[in-house]
Amino acid sequence: MKSLCFALAAMLLMAAGARALTSGDSPPAIDMPDQTGAKVDLAALKGEVVLVDFWASWCGPCKKEMPFLETLHDEYAAQGLVIVGVNIDSSAKKMNKFLKKMPVSFRIVHDRKLVVANRYEPETMPTSYLIGRDGTVRYVHAGFAKGDATVLEERVKALLAETDETD
Repeated sequence: MKSLCFALAAMLLMAAGARALTSGDSPPAIDMPDQTGAKVDLAALKGEVVLVDFWASWCGPCKKEMPFLETLHDEYAAQGLVIVGVNIDSSAKKMNKFLKKMPVSFRIVHDRKLVVANRYEPETMPTSYLIGRDGTVRYVHAGFAKGDATVLEERVKALLAETDETD
């Protein structure tokens, strides 16, 4: 089973070589239901700061990142931060087992068939895409290591401080 997971990760990495999403790009649609059944519509979230994070239950750095994302959500949701976790596990059972051990209150979608992952082409797990209030990708962060929490939080705070000049 681990070899299947590594093969899946390798496919994502190969796909990322084609045209990775970068700062200034329009984010691809997610258009999938979250864990409550509500469809995640990025267009409807324009005016908010959105962090789209790709993760998997088998990913060690994801296990370290998830509590940080929950802290970010708790700290900044009232200021306009929306976090959408996109899980790429092959089964909802694996995802749910992970979330039972590490519960979160932000939105999670299960991208079992990699529809959304193929649109974003993350280079590794986890990969986070910060989308500004203007609806464009403003920052892409691959992986999660020591010091990354500080960098990501500073980027979130900077985007929250901006106003959407398109209103």
